[in-house]
Amino acid sequence: MKVAMIPTARPTFAVDVAQQRADQARALLTELGAQVRGPRELVMTPEDIGAAAGHLEGADLVINVCASFSDANPALQLYADQQAPVLLWAFREPGPVGDRLWLNSLCGANLFGHALRRSGGQVRLLYGDPEEDQVRLALQAALTGDLPPAPALPSAAGERADTEEVRTALASLHGRSIGVIGDPPPGFTPSEYDPDLLTRVFGLRVQQLSIDEAFARVEAVGSEAQHEETRAAVAAQPSLDDLDPTEVSKHAAITVALREWSGTHDLASVAVRCWPEFPTRVGVCPCSSLSRLAGEGVPTQCERDVYGAATMVTLQALGAGMSYLVDTVDLDTGRNLVRFWHCGSAATTLAADPANAAQSVHCNRKIGVAGNFPLRAGPVIMARFTEDLAGDGLRLLIGSGQSLPGPNRFQGNTADVRLDTDASEFVHGLVTGGFPHHTVLAWTDVRPQLRAAADLLNIPVIEW
Repeated sequence: MKVAMIPTARPTFAVDVAQQRADQARALLTELGAQVRGPRELVMTPEDIGAAAGHLEGADLVINVCASFSDANPALQLYADQQAPVLLWAFREPGPVGDRLWLNSLCGANLFGHALRRSGGQVRLLYGDPEEDQVRLALQAALTGDLPPAPALPSAAGERADTEEVRTALASLHGRSIGVIGDPPPGFTPSEYDPDLLTRVFGLRVQQLSIDEAFARVEAVGSEAQHEETRAAVAAQPSLDDLDPTEVSKHAAITVALREWSGTHDLASVAVRCWPEFPTRVGVCPCSSLSRLAGEGVPTQCERDVYGAATMVTLQALGAGMSYLVDTVDLDTGRNLVRFWHCGSAATTLAADPANAAQSVHCNRKIGVAGNFPLRAGPVIMARFTEDLAGDGLRLLIGSGQSLPGPNRFQGNTADVRLDTDASEFVHGLVTGGFPHHTVLAWTDVRPQLRAAADLLNIPVIEW
């Protein structure tokens, strides 16, 4: 079989390890008898993508090795016209406990899956490292045309809450606004949204602010307000004293600006394009500022995820309390466990130990300010509104599990969740079903309310 193997990655991750994994993947495919074509070096630039495209013609099987996380632009540019399913190969996380995500490979496959499914394509997922027996067997089957299956998506037949109470909760969203700062990050298809659909379904509107306008508000924060916020933040989280004072001061100015903007417009939520401009132009990451705002009752979303915001404000209206937007980053089938993570914007009240919710530097950018603590243990649910691939509306993902106590697996905020369903089917369903790489974790079980809300909104439910 002629196999086109395209190894994608991003320079902000551990590219040496990513290259090693890609080399091992190519060697295994060759050992199994495949005629392997494709770039040997990691595909990371527009020029790399252009060069990689020439290897696809005549291939019997296309394997995209997600050597590390990447945005979805390579997938959309390379595979938009691909008729057969693309096999997305994601690796396990190799770094030690407490270190940053070295690869974030599974999340990259998840993002590729969303982009390709949304554009009409098909994908399959292979998860594991080249030396694993189950990976070898799956590849042997794939080389005979038998790709890993795409799990059937389950529907929700569970209990429904009182319809009138849920109707009242949904009505509280009508006329409210989500604050949206900047455009979606390049290649982040889940951060794109339809404002008319948002209003039609939820009654929510958008209050838009450009990046430049946001930065002007940050620069306009007075020194007294900035100093007062710094004092308050350090009093709440003394670990800020260990960070660069200039970065902490900038963090305080961002917090004040977001708080004032949110309060002036009575925003239901704030979704922020958190990179690349904040670290490159301001010299600080806004993660801990989003955490501060969330702790004051205004749900926040990084990477300007507006449907993520709609999910969080709906959960809040239904009584879920505080929630957190997360990536799906690691799968442990032996323990039926999925690790959910993001880089440090969780409200400190969601910490396993709120009194010691450490503030640190961002895991990739190595500048302040971002949280670094494990998330609370206990029962959790996962939820997400996203595009309905079968229609012109939305669909709702629901899942549940138990967040387990333990150390913070990855720098930022991590929850190790033992699922109430088959974890492997859940992860494969996320990728092959075209769901976003962002879901929302909540620690109050409002699944009956969510199901009833979906019924009232005429939204199909996929529930694991």
